[in-house]
Amino acid sequence: MTTLKYKRILLKLSGEAFSGGAGFGIDPSILAKIAKQIKGVTEMGVGVAVVVGGGNIWRGVEAASWGMDRATADYAGMLATIINALSLQDSLERENVITRTQSAINVQQVAEPYIRRRAIRHLEKGRVVIFAGGTGNPYMTTDTAAALRAVEIEAEVLLMTKNNVDGVYSADPRKEPDAKKFDSLTHLEALNMRLEVMDSTALSLCLENKLPIIVFDLMENHSIERAVRGEPIGTLVSDKKER
Repeated sequence: MTTLKYKRILLKLSGEAFSGGAGFGIDPSILAKIAKQIKGVTEMGVGVAVVVGGGNIWRGVEAASWGMDRATADYAGMLATIINALSLQDSLERENVITRTQSAINVQQVAEPYIRRRAIRHLEKGRVVIFAGGTGNPYMTTDTAAALRAVEIEAEVLLMTKNNVDGVYSADPRKEPDAKKFDSLTHLEALNMRLEVMDSTALSLCLENKLPIIVFDLMENHSIERAVRGEPIGTLVSDKKER
């Protein structure tokens, strides 16, 4: 039997993950690759929940900078996450993975409302649950939604995927080649050094609930499987340095 370190995970997928190298829209080949990885870990007996971003379609902060009302811009961003969630749901179901999408804003024709106990029940039945709509509130990022949902469903780890970046660095390695990669950090260290793990609200929530975070490159082969086995991949952020 495969040894698992984590039996229930929350996977955070940024909107950029859906677009591949294009930076905008949805790349079906990337969706298929993500779906195959998720299918692999569900077959290992891992309960998988996913929070999706919407930056490949809409960015509320950017729209607000144009002069758009910030709350309105953020609600538009929540709708973008629903498009991504439905796209991922379709890819998973084509892999014969039973999937349910729950939304923090009401779109009952296409998704269930977010209900914590129902989400946990889906996971107990082996279904993948996709959380869309962020937290349902403006001014809150999908990183915060990921941390919140992970705590609510009692996930054992929050997996933060990055595109072409294999962990947490002292600076953006794509701009500064000499940036230092961290194998492990504490939540407090990440907050104090203002590292780009996730926004400070989300990171503080993980700190308060002692929820470990693994930051890794989604496009590495079998990256999610390696993470749930506890193999050293990416950067581990936890309440104590474990590596």
